[in-house]
Amino acid sequence: MKQLVHGLMAFLMTMTMGAAMAADLPLGPGDVLKVSVYGSPDLTLETRVSEGGNISFPLIGQVPVAGLSAAAAEKKIASMLEAGNYVKKPQVNVIVTAVQSQQVSVLGQVNRPGRYPIEGKRSLMDLLAMAGGINGEGGDRVSLIRTRDGKTTREEIDVIEMIRAGQLAKDYALSGNDIVYVERAPKFYIYGEVQRPGAFRLERSMTVVQALSAGGGLSMRGTERGLVIKRRDADGKIRLIDAKQDDLLQVDDVVFVKESWF
Repeated sequence: MKQLVHGLMAFLMTMTMGAAMAADLPLGPGDVLKVSVYGSPDLTLETRVSEGGNISFPLIGQVPVAGLSAAAAEKKIASMLEAGNYVKKPQVNVIVTAVQSQQVSVLGQVNRPGRYPIEGKRSLMDLLAMAGGINGEGGDRVSLIRTRDGKTTREEIDVIEMIRAGQLAKDYALSGNDIVYVERAPKFYIYGEVQRPGAFRLERSMTVVQALSAGGGLSMRGTERGLVIKRRDADGKIRLIDAKQDDLLQVDDVVFVKESWF
């Protein structure tokens, strides 16, 4: 299953993301705008939205644009130019050349963690692809952390189920300053008389016999009789469980393989 996820990430990295649609996003501090007025080349400039949410424009001074779309900013500038009798029926064009305010942090077990712009219709899978995909330590579950109206929520997303359901482009209503966090893959441990004792990735519905295989099989002195699972319960206590080969493992289980006396 891990190969499926990583293969999908590599595939997505080669896909064309599609044309940017930054004009649909609300403007914010740090965004860079190219503003022009038809027939007035002296009013063409490139400017950055200030921390206060304004741009400085010739003739009309400070223009509040934070929270407006590019189209709404065009109308705002045009109305101020016309109201001041500077330009008659101005045709204003605003192009967002760099998006800084609408970025999502992609963190955790990805190859290139960092902040990525969400101009256009960026899906969760698009952002994972932009971050280089899930790395070898990453799990199948992703946490989406969002803050809306002062309230922070955390939603867990099953990437494998997204793939199985064909929902790769599902829209999770991503917004600036959201956090996508890829969890570390769950582990199990196998010790005793196996070829490769140690910690291993816990795959879905993994059985004891599959755990033995992950550990390289029995050593020359190992036996499948008397297999034991050490499992921590909800109270933090360790339980010893007599294991059968088709028993399912849980996160952080320790499988112990005894030495054969015969």
